[in-house]
Amino acid sequence: MSTAAHSYGQGHAESVVRSQQWRTVDNSAAYLRAELRPGLRVLDVGCGPGTITADLARLVAPGPVTGLDVTEDILDQARKHAAAAGNLDFRLGDVNALEFPDGAFDVVHAHQVLLHLRDPVGALREMLRVTKPGGVVAVRDTDYLGALWFPADPRLERWRAVYRAVSHANGAEPDAGRRLLSWAHAAGATDVTPSASIWSHSTPAERAWWGGMWAERILDSRIAGQAVAGGHASPEELHEISAGWRDWAAHPDGFFAIPHGEVLCRK
Repeated sequence: MSTAAHSYGQGHAESVVRSQQWRTVDNSAAYLRAELRPGLRVLDVGCGPGTITADLARLVAPGPVTGLDVTEDILDQARKHAAAAGNLDFRLGDVNALEFPDGAFDVVHAHQVLLHLRDPVGALREMLRVTKPGGVVAVRDTDYLGALWFPADPRLERWRAVYRAVSHANGAEPDAGRRLLSWAHAAGATDVTPSASIWSHSTPAERAWWGGMWAERILDSRIAGQAVAGGHASPEELHEISAGWRDWAAHPDGFFAIPHGEVLCRK
């Protein structure tokens, strides 16, 4: 396993990938859409199962789109998802050391990537380096401290505390959304447009999907193993948190929202 793959605290358990497969340009990169047009060359860093990447390829066709991630397993899933796209390819790579020349892309995009990295500013510098003059770097990240839900449940508060503790132990920043503008400035970007948007998972179907996903994820993903190994939670606590998610999902008044910070960095 590469250093980059090992440092990715989420891992690629089925419950993790299931949440990623829901993502599209419309629900996860709407702030970028006005910048996209046919013929652009795009790099999607941390592409995961490739659902956003495939949307990007559709919007810039016939321009070439490259999806980059740190393990072949997730790239194989991305290739299957986007098999019909003729302007899309997927390859192994590390955002900390991109194997592309300066100015290779019109658009470099990363969704939910910087919050997992030990050096997000260095990654942004690399993304800026491979973006051509006149191009744009687009980054969107969650802010876990800003998440809110109803009804109140100490088990869900414990979920957030465990998640943030595991992330910090990995040298990462789970509250990345509020930091993106400062990270962009630290990376040398001088023309930055910040914004924010929110996911809400609050209808009965959304609660069943989101709550069920987290009920499994807190038990079967890499987060669970790191939480126990790092002394952040016991297996019994994780089972209590899982039950809390299932109870929340079943509650007719259940509401969940989580904010995301966004930046467009123009070269």
